Amino acid sequence: MTGDPAPQAPDSAADRPVSATVGDWAAAALVFGSSAAVLVVEIVALRLLAPYLGLTLETSTLVIGLALAAIAVGSWLGGKAADRVDPRRTLAPLLAASGAAVAATPFVVRAAGATADGAFLLLASAVTIMVPGALLSAVTPMVTKLRLTSLNKTGTIVGRLSSIGTAGAIVGTVVTGFVLITWISVTAILVGLGVLLLVAAAAVAFLLGHSRRHVAAGAAAALVLGGAAVLTPSRCDAETVYHCALVRADQQRPTGRTLVLDGLQHSYVDVADPSYLRFAYIKAMAAAIDTHTPGPAPVAAHYIGGGGMTMPRWVGATRPGSTGSVSEIDPGVVAIDRQHLALPDDIGLDVRIEDGRVGLRALPADSVDLVVGDAFGGVSVPWHLTTRQTAQGVDAALRDEGIYTLNVIDYPPLAFARAQVATLRTVFPHVAVAASAEAVQGTDGGNLVLLASRSPLDVAGWQSGLRAHDLQWQVLEGQALTDWVGDAPVLTDDYAPVDQLLTPYPASVRV
Repeated sequence: MTGDPAPQAPDSAADRPVSATVGDWAAAALVFGSSAAVLVVEIVALRLLAPYLGLTLETSTLVIGLALAAIAVGSWLGGKAADRVDPRRTLAPLLAASGAAVAATPFVVRAAGATADGAFLLLASAVTIMVPGALLSAVTPMVTKLRLTSLNKTGTIVGRLSSIGTAGAIVGTVVTGFVLITWISVTAILVGLGVLLLVAAAAVAFLLGHSRRHVAAGAAAALVLGGAAVLTPSRCDAETVYHCALVRADQQRPTGRTLVLDGLQHSYVDVADPSYLRFAYIKAMAAAIDTHTPGPAPVAAHYIGGGGMTMPRWVGATRPGSTGSVSEIDPGVVAIDRQHLALPDDIGLDVRIEDGRVGLRALPADSVDLVVGDAFGGVSVPWHLTTRQTAQGVDAALRDEGIYTLNVIDYPPLAFARAQVATLRTVFPHVAVAASAEAVQGTDGGNLVLLASRSPLDVAGWQSGLRAHDLQWQVLEGQALTDWVGDAPVLTDDYAPVDQLLTPYPASVRV
């Protein structure tokens, strides 16, 4: 006997009719918000990892790659799950789990970074980016499933929600980069986002008719996380736009202060005696300046990177009447200089919150006697400040007898330091390098001070000045410097693989 086959039981909950219990506005809000949250996590993760991995091309590539992988995995698995489980049962738990994961991110990453175990830090970073990113990315296919009540509107619904998700990602990116990071600490951003996601989970649970117990649990978790964010002490004196900043008092010198940015000592300042210098590289710069622009005659100077303003203070103290401008990109660092490091207002400094290249372009031609380069982003030098075009900008601003001195930090094989010297030599006819004997020999690294000018350099005078500052450093010039540079590449705006050339600080230099 033949006939129509017997009706088959549905294979899963997804094969049963699903009513559209999420309206247009609620669906749009869920997709928009979850997509925005993914990008907030991605951008803030860059800030969290910079103190440990550096704000480098590799770090950016790692975070972007992990975020894209999380979006791909979450969208794929979320779509499969939506076909097997009623999305009305999973949306609230997805939001709640992602909220908890986002809120835990700053604590997990910093705990992993404190171990100085690179592999563990990378694993922790991958988990803290992938888990919330995948959970949040699963929201869109879940919501899409709930809105698909007719095949006649499939394209419209999928296209609209995809567009809304993209708009959310754009808003998350812009608001985080231009607003949140400027005004709120990284920890507060992520914990606050976690709280918002838990609140959203409670709201979705209520909207979809979950039990009061589930709604109350989500609300309670949000309150607990919010309280933890308020009560948890920050390990920073200030979280600036770019750094976790600390000011540490010197136990041996009552008026001495060290500015620590992202775990690295950036500047030492004696707030009562600006002529006092502590760090070796600062002494080497001072020796170069004393040799080529002898005091007490005033000078016109420009500083690329401010930090604790050690060198501008020293120039002002040893050459009364000097004028200077400072390009410091981080307004939080300038605020720390004024509030915690007693930067006076009467030392002839024009402190500008700007990028170093922007500041160079604003300098009139032949207007300064001295340019000091000492800018760092995390553990690396901003690549665009290393190129031939930057050196040409410095050269244009310098007077004929002016000098350009800059601080470089590198470790064996010193590929970046050699490339930086090679680059300077394409612009300036006279270049010299001062460094420890170990750095010169390539067996160790650390700070190297470079000096460049259109006019001949007094290398013997600089060497004597180094000894006067109790520095047993060596100075390289001429053929010896040519041999040291070797076949190092010239860095240009079109080709500057600084992150690949640079050997980062060893973990032992962190404080």
